[in-house]
Amino acid sequence: MDTVVEKPAVSMPRIGDRAPEFKAVTTQGEINFPADYKGSWVILFSHPADFTPVCTSEFMTFASMEEKFAKANTKLVGLSVDGLYSHIAWLRTIKDKIEYNGMKNIEVKFPLIEDITMEVAHKYGMIQPGESNTKAVRAVFVIDPNGIIRTVIYYPLSLGRNFEELYRVVIALQTADAFSVATPADWQPGDEVIVPTAGSCGVAKDRMEGKAGEMHCYDWFFCTKKLDKETVFKKILKK
Repeated sequence: MDTVVEKPAVSMPRIGDRAPEFKAVTTQGEINFPADYKGSWVILFSHPADFTPVCTSEFMTFASMEEKFAKANTKLVGLSVDGLYSHIAWLRTIKDKIEYNGMKNIEVKFPLIEDITMEVAHKYGMIQPGESNTKAVRAVFVIDPNGIIRTVIYYPLSLGRNFEELYRVVIALQTADAFSVATPADWQPGDEVIVPTAGSCGVAKDRMEGKAGEMHCYDWFFCTKKLDKETVFKKILKK
């Protein structure tokens, strides 16, 4: 009779949960997460291993966009299960030797967590046994200024992330919070946004009769309004 080997359960924090707490050594010193980042948005992301090509392309891209994220009050924190000295050597190699996609002399200034014990990776469900028992998948957690997880995205080892999409996610979340709206499919700053669904029969009737003001209603439950790019960025971006 074949023995059934059960895979260990994977703990995965959910949207709306408090970000699991941890203290860690990083390439920028020790951090206490998420307490050290209170008041800022954070993208906490994992990568499989140092000195690998997909990860190198990702770190170069993220580092080149760090200032752009900073203007959106968003800080970056990376993680892999490699050691601190491996991290340092890899980041020095990126700066000194790697030229990719028009990027060169790229210095990674955001912290990269050492997680040899996989303690943090397990807390965030970054180890997916079906993919690898020894490497973290490409997980992304967007965490708001109150330490609440707002978005969770997982990619397999072979798939590099779309960093413009990660930026769009941050801007869309902040826009939704700042203007009490939702964002439709493929939304970009400057596109119309979705207003809250009518909460009463009277409001629904007014919307269908064209009495909803500057809204475009496709039906009583689906109305949009204009929100120009300048208004969005004036509200959420740092000067």
